[in-house]
This record gives sequence, structure tokens and C-alpha cells, in this order.
Amino acid sequence: MNPAIAIAFVFIGCCSNMIFLEYLISAFPTSGNLITFSQFLFISCEGLITTSKFFTVTPKIPLRQYFGMVVYFFLVQVANNAAYMFRVSIPLQMIFRAGSMIPSLMLGVLILKRKYSKAKYLSVALVTAGIAICTITSAQQEVKYVHEDKELSKDPETEAENVFKDLVLWTLGLVMLTVALFLTAGMGILQEKIYGQYGKHPKESLFYNHFLPLPGFVFLASDICHHVSLFNQTTPVSLGLGFSLPQMWLFLAGNILTQYICIRSVFILTTECTALTVTLIVTLRKFVSLILSIFYFNNPFTSLHWIGTILTFIGVMLFTEIVHIPGLMPKKKTE
Repeated sequence: MNPAIAIAFVFIGCCSNMIFLEYLISAFPTSGNLITFSQFLFISCEGLITTSKFFTVTPKIPLRQYFGMVVYFFLVQVANNAAYMFRVSIPLQMIFRAGSMIPSLMLGVLILKRKYSKAKYLSVALVTAGIAICTITSAQQEVKYVHEDKELSKDPETEAENVFKDLVLWTLGLVMLTVALFLTAGMGILQEKIYGQYGKHPKESLFYNHFLPLPGFVFLASDICHHVSLFNQTTPVSLGLGFSLPQMWLFLAGNILTQYICIRSVFILTTECTALTVTLIVTLRKFVSLILSIFYFNNPFTSLHWIGTILTFIGVMLFTEIVHIPGLMPKKKTE
């Protein structure tokens, strides 16, 4: 495929996926487990046919090696889904997840005993500052939201208690996002070791990382069934020829298909372009998704949020070496 087409599909697929996700989460903030299960099931079915060929293809990486990654991967999804329940806005979640290099660097130093350039530490400092600014600003907005949109008691003590409870729940959402970031970093270290031993097999890994966790959703079955019922009760949308489908199921179908387009396009891009180009495209895509979320859904975003966002993305580009600062980058060896 032409790289330009792959890049176009990355932006179309990934940005559209964010729009469908926000529609779903806006209507049902606690529906994350149903969304995740549906995505896992779809990717598993596709991989079963095209990659595993109904388990007739012997995996290049032994299945026992996947179980550690699968546990990490499943817990990351559950932690991210929990953040939706605690009213953490999607723009703030995007900014938080852009800080994935922070735990990666920390674990790299502590576990792998790696040494990083000054530019890496500067980038982490910028990202940390950016996330801190956005988080503090969002916390102030959260308190304002509770005062304006909730019927609070006239008793000052009761009002303060209600505000405190809501702020604690919102903070728990941030804690879940932080846990997910560290779990993702741990999974990355484990993947690095496994890929170093057996080689990289992204399509196979994509399939088994989604297929093997499916039994884990048994523990979430009651929550998933509850949201299936809620989705069934949403406004029917006519599909023509006398058929109709509840609105939320259409949004879910759109979310699943666009996620698949996004993942496949990124995979194609990695085979057609350099790692630096892929990183730049993915970073720009995240920024475009953030812009869409802010303006399309009218999510509150102040000037301080913009300052934090700019610091975060500058840090990301510096960490991934899209941006170079003379004197901070390690000198490349010459032949």
C-alpha cells in the first residue's frame, strides 16, 4: 500500500474511533467493559481466520510466553475503563496517556539499569509539568462542576463533604490511569525481552493478546450484560428495508471497525516507513484527536490546558527524537 494512503487511514481510522468512543462514553460512562470486550472479540475473530487460520498455524512465540503479556494487557484495559466511570474527561485521558514514557524511563532505570541522555530527562520533565498543569486545572474545574451542576445541601458542611467525595472519585480515576501507564510500561519491558528472544511477530501478537484474555471477561459478565440491556433500550435508528438498530449499537460497531482500521493502518505504516516517521504520524494523530475532542464535543479546555498540552507534546517529540536540541542528544558514532 502507498504510505500516503496508510497515513490517511491512520488519521481517518484513529480519529473516527475517538469520536465514536466519546459518543459511547458520554451516554454510558460505565460501558467501558462492554466496549473492550466487543473490540477483543472482533479482533480475535479476525485473527482466528486470517492469522491463526483456526489454529492450524503454529505460533512463532510459544503460548506460555504470551500469558504474562496477556495479564498485563487485560489489567491495562480494565484500569483504563475504570477511569471513564470516575468522570475523567477524554481530553485529559489523552494527555495522561501521552506521558507513557515517564514510567517507561523510570522502569528502564530501575529494572533494566539503563542510562538515558539529558534530552530524555528533559522531555520527561516537560511531559510531567504539562500533565501536572492539565490535572490541576481539571481538578479546579471538577470542583466548579460539582458546585454548579449538582443540587447540594444548603448546609456548608454537607456541601463541602459532597464536593470532597466527588473530587476523591475523580482522583481515583487519575490513579487508575497512572496504574495503567505503569502496567503498560511493564508490559513493554516484558515484550522487549520476548521479542528479543523470538523476534517480532506483530500480527500474531495482536491476535493472541486479544484472544487469550477473553475468558477473563467472565468476571465482568454481569456488568457487560447490564450494559447490553442499556444499549438495547436506546433510540432505534432505521437502517432501511424495515430494519432498525438501537443507536448505541451503531456507535459501538463504528468504534470497533474504526479501531481495526487504525490498528491495521499503523501496522502497514511500520512496514512502509521509518520508525521516526511512524512516531511522528502517531504523535500528530493524537494531537488531532485531542483537538477534535475539544471542539467537536465542546469539552472544557482553558488556556492553562493548552499550555500543559503544548509542554506534553513538545516533551513527547523530544523523547522520540523528532525534535533535537544540540548538546543534549548523544553523539552518533561515525563509521
